[in-house]
Amino acid sequence: MKTGSIIIVSGGIGYSAQQLVRTALAQFPDADVSVVRIPQVRTHEQIANAIQQAATCGGLIAHTLVDSGSRAELQRLAQAHAITTIDLIGPLLDHLSSTLGQQPLGQPGRFDEQNKSYLDRITAIEYTLAHDDGTHPEEWEQAEILLTGVSRVGKTPLSIYLAVLGWRVANLPLIPEIPPPRELFALEHCRVIGLTIGLEQLIEHRRRRQQRLGIPLGSSYCSPAALSDELEMSDKLFRRSGFPVVDVTNKPLESIANEVIALVEHMPIRQRHTFSSA
Repeated sequence: MKTGSIIIVSGGIGYSAQQLVRTALAQFPDADVSVVRIPQVRTHEQIANAIQQAATCGGLIAHTLVDSGSRAELQRLAQAHAITTIDLIGPLLDHLSSTLGQQPLGQPGRFDEQNKSYLDRITAIEYTLAHDDGTHPEEWEQAEILLTGVSRVGKTPLSIYLAVLGWRVANLPLIPEIPPPRELFALEHCRVIGLTIGLEQLIEHRRRRQQRLGIPLGSSYCSPAALSDELEMSDKLFRRSGFPVVDVTNKPLESIANEVIALVEHMPIRQRHTFSSA
């Protein structure tokens, strides 16, 4: 059952409000509700635009505006357009102000600033999961690292491991007879890391997947000759394109990740951020 839309309006990023709204919606599994997040709302013009968006889609607004003036403006415009609003933060601020005998700062984004490392990790993980296995190449420019290599070289687990450390990672499988998308070559070459692996270990990884997925035994998926050709193809691509290469043969994931990070930390222009895995 389609019940409409919920527009989340926040002076910060709005992830906390989004999580709260989705937690509530989980109690209504049959409802089809779209959740739209509008972050960094600081001006009256932005508030008016949010109101217009809610009016257009017939949705309600849930907000976490900590500035009392912004809350009042939102409420005024919402009433004028007959839009329902749910204040997720105002009553709590009022109660804390009364209990603590202090006035709130009313400065949006303070939670985001204090929890930037955590939010960066969440953003990196979300990006990485959405850009696994060659998806959305038009958004690869946002990636800090792009991993590429033949199937079963370990791109996805390495991508997720790096994402937990705070890196936005995309990955691309190299498939025989299918040219890589042009977006790959438009990236700074130092951001693209080629992964290679020893033939025997690749055969072992492919055979395990073959058994798990029931791939016919007569296929070329595990053929030593075919896999040798695939590795040669990927190595030629890496050399021709000037991509740094990491050999993952018989190495633990943490060690491979450290090698990748050491390469991309020398990346020019872009500011890097890394986090301890401890």
